[in-house]
Amino acid sequence: MPEFSVGDHVSWNSEAGNVSGTITKVHTADFTYKGHTRHASDDDPQYEIASDKTDHIAAHKGSALTHVPK
Repeated sequence: MPEFSVGDHVSWNSEAGNVSGTITKVHTADFTYKGHTRHASDDDPQYEIASDKTDHIAAHKGSALTHVPK
């Protein structure tokens, strides 16, 4: 599985289709996101991503993300 860092430009599939954005945070421990506990670890981090087109912030595991050129 590829590793991602803050500042990486990525894409993922959503209900609205393919979305892209920039990683703003990397979580390596459980965290609360929109009122729900999201599980993360050093071996399986989760990423917060700011959408390119809206002010939406998404949280995803690396397996859902793909690197894209800026």
